[in-house]
Amino acid sequence: MSNQKFDTERLHAGYDPADHQYASSVPIYESAAFGFGDAARANGILGGTVSGYSYTRNGNPTTAVLEKRIAALEGGVDAVAVGSGMAAITYTILNVAEGGGRILAPTNIYGASLDEFRTLFPKFGIQFDFYDDVNDLDEVKKRLHPDTKAIYVESVANPSTEITDIEALAKIAHENGIPLIVDNTFPTPYLLQPFKFGADIDVYSSTKGINGHGNVISGLVVDHGQFDWANGKFPQFTEPEFTLGDEESGKQVSFVDKFGKGAFAARIQTKYVRLFGGLLGPFEAYLVLLGLETISERLEKEVANATAVAKYLAANPHVKRVYYSSIEPNNSLLPKYFPKGIGAILAFEASGSEKEVANILDNVELFSYLPNVGDAKSLIVNPTRTTHREIPSAIRAKHALNNQVIRLSIGLEDAADLIADLDQAITKAFNK
Repeated sequence: MSNQKFDTERLHAGYDPADHQYASSVPIYESAAFGFGDAARANGILGGTVSGYSYTRNGNPTTAVLEKRIAALEGGVDAVAVGSGMAAITYTILNVAEGGGRILAPTNIYGASLDEFRTLFPKFGIQFDFYDDVNDLDEVKKRLHPDTKAIYVESVANPSTEITDIEALAKIAHENGIPLIVDNTFPTPYLLQPFKFGADIDVYSSTKGINGHGNVISGLVVDHGQFDWANGKFPQFTEPEFTLGDEESGKQVSFVDKFGKGAFAARIQTKYVRLFGGLLGPFEAYLVLLGLETISERLEKEVANATAVAKYLAANPHVKRVYYSSIEPNNSLLPKYFPKGIGAILAFEASGSEKEVANILDNVELFSYLPNVGDAKSLIVNPTRTTHREIPSAIRAKHALNNQVIRLSIGLEDAADLIADLDQAITKAFNK
């Protein structure tokens, strides 16, 4: 069947029960390796002419279902499952800028991403050009260089929830022969599919809303399949690749030659997952698949809960500011990109000092104080002391990220109970 809707594909895409003993649930192939059967089949599998599996680091049937399913939900040609969201980001940047080059990125991104971009990638010959306002298109154009390899953004910023104008940035990227990479972790494919607006590569920490239960670390790279990797700026995709050729005949082919539109994902799987080894195990892939089965219902309720909590906080006299784009009345990007809401994550700046913030954290009862988002249970954290402590204070100040900011990840509890919990914690914090 073709043209199936999102809620059908989240349950069925990428899986044919007939290939798995008609199991109704995707089986967990918890095996390090798979038998070849005979010499001819072994040559075919390893040569890429026969479909099959050899070693889980090179591919696994359980993980393959997850990859096909997320590609279908995104509208991409292929996907690669990896061991964490940071692995997804790292492999994507290395794959696009291998051998050196520059990446353009805003400073309103996740703390670990910014730390990696600022301090680690330059040691591998990959430089980053940063700018502050993600949607300052004139600034983006000014900061492009001949050796710029990609523009990297988050669709919804962490924790300000600022919305990125993906379509406008994709246009600039494509005019300059480079791809737009979007970290779409917060919205998940249920709330936003960046490929519809011109993005080329999506990355996810599927630890978060895709899985939705806080029980697995995982990452995904999704390939739109529309970017021309043979445009001359990315020789790693067009140069002969030894592992793809036939040593006996001496024939060598490139990733573009062999995989066409799926060259980006294929190269990550072949060169980075296979050789660097940061794969996602089959059991972890199974847990992500379970989470995907309920993604629509989870996100719909979490958005409703988050909206109710945000409105409560906006009216609380001890709250200076609420960061939740879904309640901004004049945000022109909201109806375009997020008609169903921006997601379950919001933040607020408490009045008073860091002492009051600590008291709020210490007095909540339903919210769990831990560094994660997208769980079915509600979470709370102080970003500057935890998830964003890697960001220099000067950069944090540009995005109003101070020590009074608290980030919430809203779960599936009753909204009234969540509001009551925050209300009692804030009241206690400011009455001490």
